[in-house]
Amino acid sequence: MTNKKWNRIGDAPIIGAGTYANNATCAVSSTGWGEFFIRAVVAHDISALMEYKGLSLKEAAEEVIQKKVPALGGDGGIIAIDKDGNMVAEFNTAGMYRASMNAQGEMTIGIYKN
Repeated sequence: MTNKKWNRIGDAPIIGAGTYANNATCAVSSTGWGEFFIRAVVAHDISALMEYKGLSLKEAAEEVIQKKVPALGGDGGIIAIDKDGNMVAEFNTAGMYRASMNAQGEMTIGIYKN
């Protein structure tokens, strides 16, 4: 989120809500309207959908970011990588600052949806 009030403590460091990693599934980092990410346990929920429902990282991220968070009234997004090295950037806002680099050193940088 841009233009946040100074001295505001972010919600992203909260394990399960804003950040989560599980060697069996994925690693997730999020940004957005933190109160809703806490209520939805966003980062952990993506991992759980992969583990318990067998969804891919992309499918799980879409389910949580495009359906669950907006249904609660929140917005934001995630960047994540699965155990096989597949990367996803999913967001339900007009833009989200993000970057990634693959094993060949090729960098991708984005702000808005492509």
